[in-house]
Amino acid sequence: MARRKTEKVIFDTDIGSDIDDAVALAWLLANPACELVGITTVSGQPEERAQLASALCRVAGKDVPIIPGAANPLHVEARQPVAQQAPSLERWPHQERFEDVEVTDFMADTIERNSGEITLLAVGPMTNVANLFERYPESAGHLKQVVLMCGRFGDEQIGNRAGEWNVYCDPHAAQIVLNTPTRRMRAHGLDVTTKVRMHQEEVHEYFRAPLLAPVMDMAEEWFSRRPLITFHDPLAAVAVFNETLCTYERGYADVRLEHGDDQGMTAWTPSINGPLEIGVSVNADAFFDSYFGMFS
Repeated sequence: MARRKTEKVIFDTDIGSDIDDAVALAWLLANPACELVGITTVSGQPEERAQLASALCRVAGKDVPIIPGAANPLHVEARQPVAQQAPSLERWPHQERFEDVEVTDFMADTIERNSGEITLLAVGPMTNVANLFERYPESAGHLKQVVLMCGRFGDEQIGNRAGEWNVYCDPHAAQIVLNTPTRRMRAHGLDVTTKVRMHQEEVHEYFRAPLLAPVMDMAEEWFSRRPLITFHDPLAAVAVFNETLCTYERGYADVRLEHGDDQGMTAWTPSINGPLEIGVSVNADAFFDSYFGMFS
């Protein structure tokens, strides 16, 4: 029998804040077509975030290199200084210490050794990725593709701020990343991710697989503040392997950098020559089939 071709992925995540990072990582770990060649963490308390990622890897029985990354954004104050789900680590075995290597060195070396093969899936503030592209500009050309969860590209305001959270947490990094030429870059913003939601009662019904047990434990902190999960990051993850889930439009994104209520807002200009593709629609039923089908 022919060996199934796998997709090599570096997963750059701020796991430990919104629960959707853990939901996405569990799916990647369960997917036999995903070869996780690295997990990098970003935002406040990156070591605790790395420990949370390692707890899921332990349950999955996977040995994945995990590298804590940047704690602070490039030029604004820290807006996500704490990994709120870290207290759940008391209940799950996890890696305590990690390889002493600078995150962009790890990313650049891994990408160069697998030139043209790696998908960089970034679902947190874009600090690590911006630093990578600034310090190792050749890395962008060595990637197979960059897949992001970031931005809000339509006219409708979604939530209580003009900018999407990942962009808002480090707008200068997002500006660098969204305008770096790559072989292919796709961003899944609030325009599509807010179409895939599940209320707490449904989550308890559907999240029954053993690999989702630590996710449910982490989710208790999340549900103490919000009644539902929006599958922002899982949509970006599943879209790497199912390219029919979303439709896309090509163009240019510009991030509002000046301090003010609209800092982190992403302005969108459609153009067939643009370096970026953004999701403009999603098949929600197909997404949920793809996500939960991995655990059945």
